Amino acid sequence: MQFQNPWILILIPVAIALTLFSKKGERNPTFRFSTGSLLAGLDQTFKIRLYKGLFILRLAVLVLIIMALSRPQLLIEESWIETEGIDIVLAIDTSTSMLAEDFKLKGERGNRLEAVKYVVKDFIQNRSSDRIGIVAFASAAYSISPLTLDYGWLIQNLERVKIGMIEDGTAIGSGLSSALNRLRDTEAKGKVVILLTDGRNNAGKILPITAAEAAGALNIKVYTIGAGTKGKAPYPAKDFFGNTVYRQVRIDIDEETLKRIAEKTGARYFRATDTESLKSIYDEIDKLEKTAIEEKGYTEYRELFHYFLIPALMFLMTEIVLRNTILRRIP
Repeated sequence: MQFQNPWILILIPVAIALTLFSKKGERNPTFRFSTGSLLAGLDQTFKIRLYKGLFILRLAVLVLIIMALSRPQLLIEESWIETEGIDIVLAIDTSTSMLAEDFKLKGERGNRLEAVKYVVKDFIQNRSSDRIGIVAFASAAYSISPLTLDYGWLIQNLERVKIGMIEDGTAIGSGLSSALNRLRDTEAKGKVVILLTDGRNNAGKILPITAAEAAGALNIKVYTIGAGTKGKAPYPAKDFFGNTVYRQVRIDIDEETLKRIAEKTGARYFRATDTESLKSIYDEIDKLEKTAIEEKGYTEYRELFHYFLIPALMFLMTEIVLRNTILRRIP
């Protein structure tokens, strides 16, 4: 048995003290006789004893009402549900190199960021009990969303991720550090960063390896993804007349650094050269990062307050009836 409002029980000694104090202040009814010898040897009647014991009924009423107000409950059933939940931060590169259109979306050519957002959206929707946050980075890092279970709101914030929202550059170390800041104080058993970039670290004051060492110290896994085809990729540009034209540009990915980041945190490095391989990478990470946790599903209690309230009302009615009938006091 447990009490929903246990603090109310501290009123019991207060009620007892007030009842005893009020009884002490009552005047006993008396008759004046010329001599006490007339009453010598007379014993107290049952009514007198009953009248003196009425305060016990009053005290019982107060104690029982206080017990009822504390809401005693009896545990009937408690269920436990095994779920899988971890904290994940998605760190996404938004440098201008992500404009390269070497990915396809629904049969049409699209840039790297569009493909990432498309795949990440599915990744988010396939999770059920993981808190997910988003960090975007270019020359600096920018927090798009804190850790949340509200996936609908998270996807809305994902749509805000645009190329050009941050000054151009690729600060991998800063992006990773920002993701770690989101995770370091959480109480989740599993903490993961999925860092995606298509370039080399060329901005920011924090080296990628330094950030990786910090992640290892915090027991946070960092999965790294290099996005982009091997070789040259079509990159959009404007000609003299303002028309969009494509130039074949080679964008180098620092795979060696990304591999070292993953290794230092006990994770893996992946290379995504098209939309399908990118999707399969997020699917594989989804399978790798499943941490079973047991959490309380529901608890069912039976309320017991009426077992105290009903006797209290009965005692109160009994006292009222007795005081106004056979134990009525004549001034």
